[in-house]
Amino acid sequence: MERLVILGSGPAGYTAAIYAARANVEPLVVEGPQPGGQLTTTTEVENFPGFPKGVDGFELMHLMRQQAERFGARMLMGVVVSADLSGHPFRLRMDNGSEVLTKALIVATGASAKYLGLPSEQALIGHGVSACATCDGAFFRGVPVCVVGGGDTAMEEALFLTRHASEVIIIHRRDRFRASPIMQQRVLANPKIRVKWNSVVEEVHDPAQQRVTGVTIRNVVNGERERLDVAGYFCAIGHQPNTGFLRGQLEMDEQGYVRVTVGTQTSRAGVFAAGDVMDRVYRQAITAAGTGCMAALDALRYLESLGE
Repeated sequence: MERLVILGSGPAGYTAAIYAARANVEPLVVEGPQPGGQLTTTTEVENFPGFPKGVDGFELMHLMRQQAERFGARMLMGVVVSADLSGHPFRLRMDNGSEVLTKALIVATGASAKYLGLPSEQALIGHGVSACATCDGAFFRGVPVCVVGGGDTAMEEALFLTRHASEVIIIHRRDRFRASPIMQQRVLANPKIRVKWNSVVEEVHDPAQQRVTGVTIRNVVNGERERLDVAGYFCAIGHQPNTGFLRGQLEMDEQGYVRVTVGTQTSRAGVFAAGDVMDRVYRQAITAAGTGCMAALDALRYLESLGE
């Protein structure tokens, strides 16, 4: 029987583990399918406090893991495929068929960026392909970039990128955006942004060079293909919170983000949520770490109420 299990090993999960471990709870961290989370695919992180020269994303997460382990956190490779949170203790079913029981639970499984799924796109994630302009936009100062999408997220990404890029090309598969009118107005009025309507990306160049050198797009109306020379590719078609295994167990919004009430408390007493799994707005490493701290403190108070 575990006192506290933390699901997820990104900034939220590891920060929660650090705080809980320092309180001698010896939390068990289930690392998930991608130990270290999304940051492990980022070559350099420039905006995490304490690293004035920047830090490699993989190295940052490795340091967080070591820090959690130093205080007694335990790591478990694997994925939780289902959960029964209806009673106490909570029951977690692992992908290898084993079961983990715990008195308290922190859900920090994150959210996965949606990509088009092109092999060339996937090969260049972290090498010019990104889903976060706030995270990576500063790496593209003075060069052209493209943004794929037509919703508010795409508009926000494009507008942010105009601070750095020489030109921002929005690639949208329809002849009109689905973003809010005010966001459309801001984008269409910006001289650094142009739009390729009725177009889809067919290939991202060039995996052989291990960097983005351009994209090939196809017009869905006339079938014409065109190459755009860009140095950065930002996919802005949304995020999917990693909460499928919790359906019916916790209250979520229409997109699957876990709802929290006071602090990080979910709809189930003893279950807390942190990081991108409950944050559909900010989605930054530092905000994830902050909510990880909050969730750990909330979980510790809950365990104290049980006499633990």
